[in-house]
Amino acid sequence: MKSLKAQLHTLADPEEELVILEEKHPGGSDNSFKNHLKRIGLFPLIPTQLEIFQINMGKMCNQVCKHCHVDAGPDRKEIMTRETMQLCLDVIAKEPNLNCVDLTGGAPEMNPDFRWFVASIRSIRPTIKIIVRCNLTIILANPKYHDLPEFFKENRVNVVSSLPYFSAMKTDAQRGDGVFEKSIRALRLLNQVGYGIAGSNLVLDLVYNPSGAFLPGSQIELEAEFKKKLRDKFEVEFNSLFTITNIPISRFLEYLLRSDNFENYMEKLLSAFNPAAAHGVMCRNTISIGWDGFLYDCDFNQMLNLKVNVPTSMHLADWDSSALIDRSIKVNNHCFGCTAGAGSSCGGATA
Repeated sequence: MKSLKAQLHTLADPEEELVILEEKHPGGSDNSFKNHLKRIGLFPLIPTQLEIFQINMGKMCNQVCKHCHVDAGPDRKEIMTRETMQLCLDVIAKEPNLNCVDLTGGAPEMNPDFRWFVASIRSIRPTIKIIVRCNLTIILANPKYHDLPEFFKENRVNVVSSLPYFSAMKTDAQRGDGVFEKSIRALRLLNQVGYGIAGSNLVLDLVYNPSGAFLPGSQIELEAEFKKKLRDKFEVEFNSLFTITNIPISRFLEYLLRSDNFENYMEKLLSAFNPAAAHGVMCRNTISIGWDGFLYDCDFNQMLNLKVNVPTSMHLADWDSSALIDRSIKVNNHCFGCTAGAGSSCGGATA
């Protein structure tokens, strides 16, 4: 197995990725995502509300997953400071329509101020939904993380965790040797404190990403299969399964180019374009906040360095909710990943 450092994504140039997405896209500009939106009367794409804050707490992670669009890993140094977290808290406290704070990374738990931040959110907004996107293996990575299940429970956190498959072979191929076994152990620890157990109100959701250049199957059918297999083989329970299409950026884009799958994959996304999914894309009710406080329409735009189209409010320090709700959302051809088939968002299928 390659070292973690050797596995790190090497493309790592958002401008180069955008050029590839535009110049190598099948059918050229006539088949662009922008033109698809025009044909269904949805361009410019505008927000419906500011309901979800998705906050990237840093790109440091204890894993190096092949499909990771964040290009996260143990060598990444980008980390959100407490000062930037305070700017987040200031906005969270005053935005009445905000109903969910979604914490991601990297492994958000590796931020040294993670627990302070979660507790502060819960203090200023006692009823708000808090999601932590936990990679599961972090719970076992170091003794200082062993109590995370109890911490999540105390702060009424919804846990969302990636599990590529219900077998070791496919999971380890995507996320690294031994990850499946550690993930099962972590899921059992979460079950022990009540997560995923009927009647506990402690929500444990799983995320499925395809392991190659294809679209996910039916979310309903996959959820039923995952529940049966994990229950029967490992005595693991969870609430819901979210299917998420791999977006052609970062490490997954590199894989597509190296395997000569880019054009075929983009053709799959393009041919599966679903107008209903386009109407429900997550960028319409979500603001993505980078580790440094800059604002983006979504987590994928963040990784392509496409800041919000609001020159006067591109950073938390200059937050202007009126300008942000009136903005036009930046789109490019990677957006086909969110509108293919049943649609794809951080909360799973959208249509």
